[in-house]
Amino acid sequence: MIGHRMNLIWLPAQLAVLAKVVDLNGFSAAARALGVPKAAVSRAVADLERTLGVRVLERTTRRLSLTAAGRIVYPHAKRLVEETETAQSQIARLRSPPARPLRVAADPTYGRVLLTPLVPRFLESFPQVPLEVVLQATDLDGCDVSLCTRVPDLPGVAERTLGAPPAVLCATPAYLQERSTPQRPEDLARHDLLTPEGDSSDVRLLLSRGAQRAEVRLSPKLTVNDPAVLHAATAAGLGIGLLPEFLCRQGIATGKLKLVLPDWSLPPAAALRAVYPEILGADPRVQHFVDFIAANIVPALAVPAHGRA
Repeated sequence: MIGHRMNLIWLPAQLAVLAKVVDLNGFSAAARALGVPKAAVSRAVADLERTLGVRVLERTTRRLSLTAAGRIVYPHAKRLVEETETAQSQIARLRSPPARPLRVAADPTYGRVLLTPLVPRFLESFPQVPLEVVLQATDLDGCDVSLCTRVPDLPGVAERTLGAPPAVLCATPAYLQERSTPQRPEDLARHDLLTPEGDSSDVRLLLSRGAQRAEVRLSPKLTVNDPAVLHAATAAGLGIGLLPEFLCRQGIATGKLKLVLPDWSLPPAAALRAVYPEILGADPRVQHFVDFIAANIVPALAVPAHGRA
Protein backbone atom coordinates (compact mmCIF):
# COMPACT_ATOMS: atom_id res chain seq x y z
CA MET A 1 0.00 0.00 0.00
CA ILE A 2 2.81 2.41 0.86
CA GLY A 3 4.54 1.68 -2.44
CA HIS A 4 1.31 2.34 -4.33
CA ARG A 5 0.91 5.70 -2.60
CA MET A 6 4.48 6.67 -3.42
CA ASN A 7 3.83 5.83 -7.07
CA LEU A 8 0.83 8.16 -7.04
CA ILE A 9 2.98 10.93 -5.56
CA TRP A 10 5.49 10.65 -8.39
CA LEU A 11 2.88 10.15 -11.14
CA PRO A 12 2.60 13.86 -12.14
CA ALA A 13 6.37 14.10 -12.61
CA GLN A 14 6.39 10.92 -14.68
CA LEU A 15 3.56 12.24 -16.87
CA ALA A 16 5.48 15.46 -17.39
CA VAL A 17 8.54 13.51 -18.51
CA LEU A 18 6.42 11.48 -20.94
CA ALA A 19 5.06 14.69 -22.49
CA LYS A 20 8.60 16.02 -23.00
CA VAL A 21 9.77 12.74 -24.57
CA VAL A 22 6.87 12.75 -27.03
CA ASP A 23 7.06 16.46 -27.84
CA LEU A 24 10.81 16.34 -28.46
CA ASN A 25 10.70 12.87 -30.04
CA GLY A 26 13.44 11.34 -27.97
CA PHE A 27 14.83 10.55 -24.55
CA SER A 28 18.06 12.45 -25.14
CA ALA A 29 16.31 15.63 -26.23
CA ALA A 30 13.93 15.41 -23.27
CA ALA A 31 16.84 14.92 -20.88
CA ARG A 32 18.59 18.02 -22.25
CA ALA A 33 15.39 20.09 -21.96
CA LEU A 34 14.79 18.93 -18.39
CA GLY A 35 18.44 19.19 -17.35
CA VAL A 36 18.64 15.61 -16.10
CA PRO A 37 20.53 12.47 -17.21
CA LYS A 38 19.01 10.41 -19.99
CA ALA A 39 18.84 7.44 -17.61
CA ALA A 40 16.53 9.46 -15.31
CA VAL A 41 14.16 10.10 -18.21
CA SER A 42 14.11 6.42 -19.19
CA ARG A 43 13.50 5.42 -15.58
CA ALA A 44 10.61 7.91 -15.21
CA VAL A 45 8.84 6.52 -18.28
CA ALA A 46 9.45 2.94 -17.12
CA ASP A 47 8.09 3.78 -13.67
CA LEU A 48 5.02 5.38 -15.28
CA GLU A 49 4.35 2.22 -17.28
CA ARG A 50 4.80 0.12 -14.16
CA THR A 51 2.35 2.35 -12.23
CA LEU A 52 -0.26 2.27 -14.99
CA GLY A 53 0.30 -1.41 -15.76
CA VAL A 54 0.51 -0.77 -19.53
CA ARG A 55 3.12 0.31 -22.06
CA VAL A 56 2.73 3.89 -23.28
CA LEU A 57 5.64 4.04 -25.74
CA GLU A 58 6.84 1.76 -28.51
CA ARG A 59 10.64 2.12 -28.77
CA THR A 60 12.69 1.27 -31.84
CA THR A 61 16.22 2.27 -32.80
CA ARG A 62 14.87 4.93 -35.15
CA ARG A 63 11.69 6.33 -33.65
CA LEU A 64 9.25 6.49 -30.77
CA SER A 65 5.50 6.10 -31.05
CA LEU A 66 2.64 6.09 -28.60
CA THR A 67 0.76 2.91 -27.91
CA ALA A 68 -3.04 2.91 -27.72
CA ALA A 69 -2.76 3.48 -23.98
CA GLY A 70 -0.16 6.17 -24.58
CA ARG A 71 -2.50 8.06 -26.89
CA ILE A 72 -5.01 8.14 -24.03
CA VAL A 73 -2.46 9.25 -21.45
CA TYR A 74 -0.51 11.80 -23.53
CA PRO A 75 -3.18 14.61 -23.71
CA HIS A 76 -3.47 14.54 -19.93
CA ALA A 77 0.31 14.60 -19.57
CA LYS A 78 0.55 17.50 -22.01
CA ARG A 79 -2.15 19.45 -20.17
CA LEU A 80 -0.35 18.84 -16.88
CA VAL A 81 2.85 20.36 -18.28
CA GLU A 82 1.00 23.37 -19.69
CA GLU A 83 -0.87 24.03 -16.44
CA THR A 84 2.35 23.67 -14.43
CA GLU A 85 4.14 26.15 -16.67
CA THR A 86 1.20 28.56 -16.40
CA ALA A 87 1.26 28.32 -12.60
CA GLN A 88 5.02 28.92 -12.54
CA SER A 89 4.58 31.96 -14.76
CA GLN A 90 1.85 33.38 -12.54
CA ILE A 91 3.88 32.79 -9.37
CA ALA A 92 6.86 34.51 -10.98
CA ARG A 93 4.61 37.46 -11.81
CA LEU A 94 3.49 37.73 -8.19
CA ARG A 95 7.04 37.46 -6.84
CA SER A 96 8.31 40.08 -9.27
CA PRO A 97 5.43 42.43 -10.17
CA PRO A 98 5.98 44.29 -13.44
CA ALA A 99 7.73 47.62 -13.07
CA ARG A 100 4.77 49.61 -14.34
CA PRO A 101 1.99 51.63 -12.71
CA LEU A 102 -1.01 49.88 -11.24
CA ARG A 103 -3.75 50.47 -13.81
CA VAL A 104 -7.02 51.54 -12.19
CA ALA A 105 -10.27 52.27 -14.00
CA ALA A 106 -13.24 53.84 -12.28
CA ASP A 107 -16.83 54.62 -13.12
CA PRO A 108 -16.66 58.34 -14.02
CA THR A 109 -19.22 59.52 -11.46
CA TYR A 110 -17.80 57.58 -8.55
CA GLY A 111 -14.28 58.27 -9.73
CA ARG A 112 -14.61 62.06 -9.80
CA VAL A 113 -16.43 62.39 -6.50
CA LEU A 114 -15.02 59.55 -4.39
CA LEU A 115 -11.73 58.37 -5.91
CA THR A 116 -10.20 61.74 -6.84
CA PRO A 117 -9.53 62.92 -3.27
CA LEU A 118 -8.14 59.50 -2.31
CA VAL A 119 -5.50 59.23 -5.05
CA PRO A 120 -3.03 61.71 -3.46
CA ARG A 121 -3.48 60.06 -0.06
CA PHE A 122 -2.83 56.60 -1.52
CA LEU A 123 0.35 57.80 -3.25
CA GLU A 124 1.55 59.32 0.00
CA SER A 125 0.88 56.09 1.88
CA PHE A 126 2.29 53.78 -0.80
CA PRO A 127 4.93 55.73 -2.76
CA GLN A 128 6.28 52.46 -4.18
CA VAL A 129 3.00 51.85 -6.09
CA PRO A 130 2.59 54.34 -8.96
CA LEU A 131 -0.92 54.63 -10.38
CA GLU A 132 -2.39 55.01 -13.84
CA VAL A 133 -6.02 56.10 -13.38
CA VAL A 134 -8.64 56.18 -16.10
CA LEU A 135 -12.19 57.43 -15.50
CA GLN A 136 -14.32 55.40 -17.85
CA ALA A 137 -16.65 52.45 -17.95
CA THR A 138 -14.53 49.32 -18.16
CA ASP A 139 -14.70 45.54 -18.44
CA LEU A 140 -11.17 45.22 -16.97
CA ASP A 141 -9.63 45.16 -20.44
CA GLY A 142 -6.02 46.15 -19.84
CA CYS A 143 -6.70 47.21 -16.23
CA ASP A 144 -5.59 45.73 -12.91
CA VAL A 145 -8.47 47.06 -10.79
CA SER A 146 -11.83 48.51 -11.73
CA LEU A 147 -14.13 50.48 -9.42
CA CYS A 148 -17.61 49.98 -10.81
CA THR A 149 -21.20 49.14 -9.98
CA ARG A 150 -21.51 46.30 -12.47
CA VAL A 151 -19.23 43.26 -12.34
CA PRO A 152 -18.06 42.27 -15.83
CA ASP A 153 -19.37 38.90 -16.99
CA LEU A 154 -15.91 37.42 -17.44
CA PRO A 155 -14.23 34.26 -16.15
CA GLY A 156 -11.55 34.53 -13.49
CA VAL A 157 -12.79 37.79 -11.98
CA ALA A 158 -12.72 38.54 -8.25
CA GLU A 159 -14.62 41.32 -6.54
CA ARG A 160 -14.88 43.12 -3.22
CA THR A 161 -17.95 45.12 -2.30
CA LEU A 162 -16.91 48.57 -1.05
CA GLY A 163 -20.34 49.81 -0.04
CA ALA A 164 -23.78 50.77 -1.24
CA PRO A 165 -24.40 54.52 -0.97
CA PRO A 166 -27.66 55.59 0.66
CA ALA A 167 -30.22 56.91 -1.82
CA VAL A 168 -32.27 60.06 -1.40
CA LEU A 169 -35.03 61.93 -3.17
CA CYS A 170 -34.26 65.57 -3.83
CA ALA A 171 -35.25 68.47 -6.06
CA THR A 172 -34.56 72.16 -6.48
CA PRO A 173 -36.48 74.55 -4.21
CA ALA A 174 -37.92 76.21 -7.34
CA TYR A 175 -39.37 72.92 -8.63
CA LEU A 176 -40.89 72.09 -5.25
CA GLN A 177 -42.36 75.56 -4.88
CA GLU A 178 -43.98 75.33 -8.31
CA ARG A 179 -45.30 71.77 -7.96
CA SER A 180 -45.69 71.62 -4.14
CA THR A 181 -43.51 69.50 -1.89
CA PRO A 182 -44.69 65.88 -1.43
CA GLN A 183 -45.84 65.23 2.11
CA ARG A 184 -46.58 61.51 1.75
CA PRO A 185 -45.04 58.80 -0.47
CA GLU A 186 -48.19 58.57 -2.61
CA ASP A 187 -47.77 62.26 -3.52
CA LEU A 188 -44.77 61.26 -5.65
CA ALA A 189 -47.09 59.83 -8.30
CA ARG A 190 -48.09 63.39 -9.23
CA HIS A 191 -44.51 64.52 -9.84
CA ASP A 192 -41.87 64.20 -12.53
CA LEU A 193 -39.47 61.53 -11.30
CA LEU A 194 -35.89 61.12 -12.50
CA THR A 195 -34.67 57.59 -11.71
CA PRO A 196 -31.80 55.18 -12.38
CA GLU A 197 -32.01 52.85 -15.35
CA GLY A 198 -34.72 50.22 -15.12
CA ASP A 199 -38.06 49.18 -16.57
CA SER A 200 -39.53 52.66 -17.05
CA SER A 201 -42.97 51.13 -17.66
CA ASP A 202 -43.12 49.68 -14.14
CA VAL A 203 -41.02 51.50 -11.55
CA ARG A 204 -41.98 50.65 -7.99
CA LEU A 205 -40.38 52.72 -5.27
CA LEU A 206 -40.22 51.20 -1.79
CA LEU A 207 -40.00 53.53 1.20
CA SER A 208 -39.93 52.89 4.93
CA ARG A 209 -40.30 54.93 8.11
CA GLY A 210 -39.92 52.91 11.26
CA ALA A 211 -42.50 50.13 11.04
CA GLN A 212 -44.31 51.84 8.15
CA ARG A 213 -43.86 50.63 4.58
CA ALA A 214 -45.00 52.27 1.36
CA GLU A 215 -44.80 51.20 -2.26
CA VAL A 216 -45.38 53.80 -4.95
CA ARG A 217 -45.76 53.01 -8.64
CA LEU A 218 -44.15 55.67 -10.81
CA SER A 219 -43.88 56.63 -14.48
CA PRO A 220 -40.50 58.37 -14.60
CA LYS A 221 -39.88 61.35 -16.81
CA LEU A 222 -36.28 60.21 -17.20
CA THR A 223 -34.41 56.95 -16.59
CA VAL A 224 -30.66 56.80 -17.15
CA ASN A 225 -27.79 54.55 -16.10
CA ASP A 226 -25.44 57.45 -15.27
CA PRO A 227 -25.97 59.09 -11.84
CA ALA A 228 -24.20 62.22 -13.08
CA VAL A 229 -26.87 62.75 -15.74
CA LEU A 230 -29.60 62.25 -13.14
CA HIS A 231 -27.92 64.78 -10.87
CA ALA A 232 -27.62 67.31 -13.68
CA ALA A 233 -31.28 66.89 -14.61
CA THR A 234 -32.32 67.25 -10.96
CA ALA A 235 -30.17 70.35 -10.49
CA ALA A 236 -31.74 71.81 -13.64
CA GLY A 237 -35.17 71.63 -11.96
CA LEU A 238 -36.62 68.96 -14.22
CA GLY A 239 -38.10 66.89 -11.40
CA ILE A 240 -37.43 64.88 -8.26
CA GLY A 241 -34.26 62.85 -8.57
CA LEU A 242 -33.58 59.45 -6.99
CA LEU A 243 -29.85 59.76 -6.40
CA PRO A 244 -26.91 58.48 -4.35
CA GLU A 245 -26.71 60.74 -1.32
CA PHE A 246 -23.06 61.61 -1.80
CA LEU A 247 -23.84 63.26 -5.15
CA CYS A 248 -26.43 65.55 -3.56
CA ARG A 249 -24.54 66.34 -0.37
CA GLN A 250 -23.02 69.63 -1.52
CA GLY A 251 -26.20 70.81 -3.23
CA ILE A 252 -28.23 70.15 -0.10
CA ALA A 253 -25.66 71.87 2.12
CA THR A 254 -25.71 74.99 -0.07
CA GLY A 255 -29.51 75.06 -0.46
CA LYS A 256 -29.45 74.39 -4.21
CA LEU A 257 -31.23 71.10 -3.61
CA LYS A 258 -33.76 70.07 -0.98
CA LEU A 259 -34.50 66.62 0.39
CA VAL A 260 -37.94 65.21 -0.40
CA LEU A 261 -39.64 63.02 2.21
CA PRO A 262 -36.53 63.19 4.43
CA ASP A 263 -38.17 61.10 7.16
CA TRP A 264 -38.56 58.14 4.81
CA SER A 265 -35.73 55.74 3.90
CA LEU A 266 -35.08 54.26 0.46
CA PRO A 267 -33.20 51.14 -0.70
CA PRO A 268 -29.52 51.99 -1.23
CA ALA A 269 -28.13 52.86 -4.64
CA ALA A 270 -26.12 50.33 -6.64
CA ALA A 271 -23.16 49.02 -4.67
CA LEU A 272 -19.66 50.10 -5.62
CA ARG A 273 -17.23 47.21 -6.11
CA ALA A 274 -13.52 46.74 -6.62
CA VAL A 275 -13.09 44.20 -9.42
CA TYR A 276 -9.80 42.59 -10.44
CA PRO A 277 -8.51 39.41 -12.12
CA GLU A 278 -8.29 36.51 -9.67
CA ILE A 279 -4.68 36.01 -10.68
CA LEU A 280 -3.85 39.41 -9.14
CA GLY A 281 -5.56 38.64 -5.84
CA ALA A 282 -2.20 37.98 -4.17
CA ASP A 283 -0.41 40.88 -5.86
CA PRO A 284 0.60 43.18 -2.98
CA ARG A 285 -0.03 46.27 -5.12
CA VAL A 286 -3.65 45.23 -5.69
CA GLN A 287 -4.05 44.27 -2.04
CA HIS A 288 -2.73 47.64 -0.86
CA PHE A 289 -4.96 49.58 -3.25
CA VAL A 290 -8.19 47.66 -2.61
CA ASP A 291 -7.68 47.68 1.17
CA PHE A 292 -6.97 51.42 1.15
CA ILE A 293 -9.98 52.24 -1.02
CA ALA A 294 -12.27 50.04 1.07
CA ALA A 295 -11.13 51.70 4.29
CA ASN A 296 -11.58 55.23 2.96
CA ILE A 297 -14.54 55.07 0.57
CA VAL A 298 -16.88 53.42 3.06
CA PRO A 299 -16.86 56.48 5.37
CA ALA A 300 -17.37 58.75 2.35
CA LEU A 301 -20.50 56.83 1.37
CA ALA A 302 -22.11 57.17 4.78
CA VAL A 303 -24.65 59.90 5.39
CA PRO A 304 -23.22 62.60 7.68
CA ALA A 305 -24.86 62.83 11.09
CA HIS A 306 -26.63 66.00 10.03
CA GLY A 307 -27.43 64.73 6.52
CA ARG A 308 -30.99 63.61 7.26
CA ALA A 309 -31.93 66.56 9.37
